[in-house]
Amino acid sequence: MVTEMEKKKMTVACYVVVLIVLCCVSPARSDGSDHKYKAGDPVPLYANKVGPFHNPSETYRFFDLPFCAPAHVTEKKEALGEVLNGDRLVSAPYKLDFMYDKDSEIVCKKKLSKEEVSQFRSAVAKDYYFQMYYDDLPIWGFLGKVDKDAKADPSEYKYYLFKHLHFEIFYNNDRVVEINARTDPNALVDITEDKEVDVDFMYSVKWKETTTPFEKRMEKYSQSSSLPHHLEIHWFSIINSCVTVLLLTGFLATILMRVLKNDFVKYAHDEEAADDQEETGWKYIHGDVFRYPKFKSLLAAALGSGTQLFTLTIFIFILSLVGVFYPYNRGALFTALVVIYALTSGIAGYTASSFYCQLEGTNWVRNLILSGGLFCGPLFLTFCFLNSIAIGYSATAALPFGTIVVIFLIWALVTSPLLVLGGIAGKNSKAEFQAPCRTTKYPREIPPLPWYHGTLPQMAMAGFLPFSAIYIELYYIFASVWGHRIYTIYSILFIVFIILLIVTAFITVALTYFQLAAEDHEWWWRAFLCGGSTGLFIYGYCLYYYYARSNMTGFMQTSFFFCYMACICYGFFLMLGSVGFRAALFFVRHIYRSIKCE
Repeated sequence: MVTEMEKKKMTVACYVVVLIVLCCVSPARSDGSDHKYKAGDPVPLYANKVGPFHNPSETYRFFDLPFCAPAHVTEKKEALGEVLNGDRLVSAPYKLDFMYDKDSEIVCKKKLSKEEVSQFRSAVAKDYYFQMYYDDLPIWGFLGKVDKDAKADPSEYKYYLFKHLHFEIFYNNDRVVEINARTDPNALVDITEDKEVDVDFMYSVKWKETTTPFEKRMEKYSQSSSLPHHLEIHWFSIINSCVTVLLLTGFLATILMRVLKNDFVKYAHDEEAADDQEETGWKYIHGDVFRYPKFKSLLAAALGSGTQLFTLTIFIFILSLVGVFYPYNRGALFTALVVIYALTSGIAGYTASSFYCQLEGTNWVRNLILSGGLFCGPLFLTFCFLNSIAIGYSATAALPFGTIVVIFLIWALVTSPLLVLGGIAGKNSKAEFQAPCRTTKYPREIPPLPWYHGTLPQMAMAGFLPFSAIYIELYYIFASVWGHRIYTIYSILFIVFIILLIVTAFITVALTYFQLAAEDHEWWWRAFLCGGSTGLFIYGYCLYYYYARSNMTGFMQTSFFFCYMACICYGFFLMLGSVGFRAALFFVRHIYRSIKCE
């Protein structure tokens, strides 16, 4: 049992984690730059990256393309999360001084070589876009256009490069509130053929006054998520999920209560009659149901990792609901994930070590190492593989050596020590496994069961219902993570997450009861696998989304999508598996505590 002192320590630790993360990812909640300007003051403009519009992972440095570069290119110092997000901000060649209009200002006159023309044409053909930040406000635009003009043969297409960029900037008193960038459709350069081309890169600036307050300047970027059409779909998803949960929980509660009530009456009657009838049902395997499972060290490690990921998810939701992840708070989510995962590693160590010792395990050090590497190991191998691909492509997704060193130091100085401390605390907790029934010396033979009582059919049934409750919301999440939409309705997402947990717990409990009723007492691993099977369904949805709903192409993007989604779905498998196992363990203890077992 957890003592009052341990509860207080856990509460204090939770507050510390939240405070540290809030300090790391949101030092000053100002929706961007908090600078005030006077007329003629320089306002910082940074060029970020370019890349194919449909391949969000495949981005390159802005000056990897032969744009006009300033005399001295300075790099902006970026936080950990921004680097992980692939941001590489450098000074842009445009000068947008506060309240200073410009009309057809020349950036530079440049003669593009054949190789540079070919480079630009390839970028235009792949629908490249650019991204900049002006006073921390994002700007997008396309590099050029392809004139197909009803031509069926791609070799007859015309390729044009935009050479004139027009900035429209809105200000309120002494603050920048909004910026829009558009290209002049009439200022084009034909780059269809491989020949040298003279280009005059130009830009214009127009300042306009607005009444929009500075505090609301980021709202325009989240309006697409709040449109009535999208909200209607979101709420339809919620209602659909709630109906599913109510029907499922009501059905399961009614059936289980009736069946269990009949079981209790039957077993009480059998004990009073004491006849010699053949024993059947879940009551008669009470001597085996709490027999410790095979590979108990692996089960304890999976339970520890799943509990840590569950805690991580809860903290991320708390931060999102209090407004830390406002639109274009660059890298805040990645910073929060790294910091919270490091600070919650003690939970994985404590949970795994405590449960392993309850199952009378002896090699707790090996169990602790397994707990630390069960999720981090596959994630590390995946990162090494994908980072090598990104280096080969010279993409911004390739992490600099300094960032890798920082992440390694976080793991070595924070994650690992907390994991060890949590493991030592779990080992010394001396908690006993609460089994209401005494386990017999020899295991009872499991009778032959029909095919639908097998592990895989049970996992398919267990994963389908929770997945059906969340699949509508998955599209919007995927469009945000692997596209250019912005997801801001975290309250709806949190409701969907709660529904997912409830359905996972109830379906795992129901399948555990049916397994015990069939006199199959090896329920431990089955409960964990059934609870986590929703992660497999989500990965199946990844296949559907990639081929049917997205336009992603290329080896790099395909590798990033499927490898990172495999890690995310594996994390869901561990997290929901631990939820399902906890629910099943509570249920099994409850029903066997309610009958007299001899």
